Amino acid sequence: MFKELFNKTIKLAGHKNSKKILGFISFIESFIFPIPPDVLIIPMTIADRQRWIKIAIIATIGSVLGACLGYFIGHVFFNEIGIKIFELYGVDNTSFLKDKISSDGGVFAWATLLAIAGFTPIPFKLLTITSGFVQFNIFYFIIVSLLTRGSRFFIIAFLVGNFGPAMKTIIEKKLLKISIIISIVLIVFAFLIYKFLQNFMS
Repeated sequence: MFKELFNKTIKLAGHKNSKKILGFISFIESFIFPIPPDVLIIPMTIADRQRWIKIAIIATIGSVLGACLGYFIGHVFFNEIGIKIFELYGVDNTSFLKDKISSDGGVFAWATLLAIAGFTPIPFKLLTITSGFVQFNIFYFIIVSLLTRGSRFFIIAFLVGNFGPAMKTIIEKKLLKISIIISIVLIVFAFLIYKFLQNFMS
């Protein structure tokens, strides 16, 4: 089923309204849709390499807005909607979640996991919903989502837009390792800023 959905999603890259479709796919992927925006970003950028920045911006905005909706679902409708989305992805044990951020170390660990999910195939949607459920700091949640999702989409669009279709294979093979390294650096930096502001305001 997912393979058929994947192929249908790729075909949308050639649609006359492909940018609107990209924004929509990026939005729903952050809380329920299984196919990542990458499958549209790559062929769209190959077809229009001069607009790689615009394509990356559309994907980033859509993804962060979708992440905020995922957070809202987890915060307000976890039992009604969130659990059903978890079950869709084969996760049926959610009782452990609140223990994950019971301390400052837990907050950092959760933010790191959120950042890695923002970059990698780990279902980002499960982390957005869970962040709302455990009442993770919304400001920090948006910053982490913006940094990681934006970085991921801009890296992909930049490489394809500036170096052409040959980068597709490299992205598929190397992006995961590079993304994890970048995400850890970004999350440490963001966490330090967060702690500084927290101490400054207290």
